[in-house]
Amino acid sequence: MRRRTRRATYAIPVDMPINALNTTPLIDVMLVLLVMMIIAIPMMTHSVKIQIPTGPPPRSLDPVIHPLRLETTGAISLDGSPISLAGLPERLAAIKAEPTGVLAVSASGEARYEDYDKLLVVVKRAGIERMGMVGNEGFAATLDR
Repeated sequence: MRRRTRRATYAIPVDMPINALNTTPLIDVMLVLLVMMIIAIPMMTHSVKIQIPTGPPPRSLDPVIHPLRLETTGAISLDGSPISLAGLPERLAAIKAEPTGVLAVSASGEARYEDYDKLLVVVKRAGIERMGMVGNEGFAATLDR
């Protein structure tokens, strides 16, 4: 027959400190820092490339405004004189060459969007950079009806 032997069991007292480092708070802090870095680094590396003028400021010259108007019938006028869509690019090139030339584009509230779009395509292809939209209240008036 087999003899049964009793093994001794040892109880660990509760008041004894555990000799191991609790890494859960450390991992939590590291994850929070990781998330903060993931969010903050793209904002710090984002930049907008601009050219800042150097040297003394240029003399203030009054701009020469060239009004470009689209009528309800689709007729186009530049500086008050009628012009065709085909003849517009060479006149716009002259305006672009002027150092103080500014184009002021306006349209009748009844003008077709297709005609206005064609006009803006010609202006964009001409490379006009100094431009403003004038008379948008005409469009708002047609929407109120």
